[in-house]
Amino acid sequence: MPAAPGSDPRFAIEVRDLVKRFGAVTAVDGIAFEVVRGTVTGLLGGNGAGKTTTIGMLMGLILPDAGSIRILGHDMPGERAALLERMNFESPYVDMPHRLTVRQNLTVFGRLYRVERLKDRIAELVADFDLGAFVDRKAGQLSAGQKTRVALAKALLNTPEVLLLDEPTASLDPDTADWVRGRLEAYRAKTGATILLASHNMPEVERLCDDIVILRRGRIEDRGAPADLLRRYGRDTLEEVFLDVARGTRAEGADPGLRREEDEA
Repeated sequence: MPAAPGSDPRFAIEVRDLVKRFGAVTAVDGIAFEVVRGTVTGLLGGNGAGKTTTIGMLMGLILPDAGSIRILGHDMPGERAALLERMNFESPYVDMPHRLTVRQNLTVFGRLYRVERLKDRIAELVADFDLGAFVDRKAGQLSAGQKTRVALAKALLNTPEVLLLDEPTASLDPDTADWVRGRLEAYRAKTGATILLASHNMPEVERLCDDIVILRRGRIEDRGAPADLLRRYGRDTLEEVFLDVARGTRAEGADPGLRREEDEA
């Protein structure tokens, strides 16, 4: 499938002037950004900032009212059927069918993604994610940590080139959350996949992300590498930067002209 004319091969994701309204509410208001292939980009913002809506449009599940999306050089949602074989998604807020066993769930999703040698791929994931003790247990009977392992295995079933994550470690204990981050780091190192991560966990974002896009009220408020944002806002942690953006404040000593100078460079 050749890339669309005008797409930039450097980018796995290209978003241009994206808008989504729900009635009188504008959830996403003209945002534009790119995600470099093989990198991890954090999508940050408070509740209602537009993160989940943006991810829904990137998956082709929500149709934008305006703007364009290209993923791996192809139009979304116009080429959604072909693109989804090269993408995947994980969120703790989306449950698998409870009455199916873990193996049955992975088989169903594997067929949807047209995974070749599916039984072998499932066996590989069962070993890699230590699912053997509960692979034939119904999904509704799993603990939160077990569900997380299965959800991540499902997200990697088709060896996606683009992985979209919506708060993948929400409500997990620190040990399980660290396990998830380690698996994501290992997957990217092994495959060169591109990851877009929506998260409220700032230490997680600092650990995983090469670049960060900060949303506020459906618009991009700021973006940059973690170290650049810390310097720009005169802060020691991304949590402090996040609070500054959410509250519309800056730390004393921060350089208010730095963002404009960098944007114009």
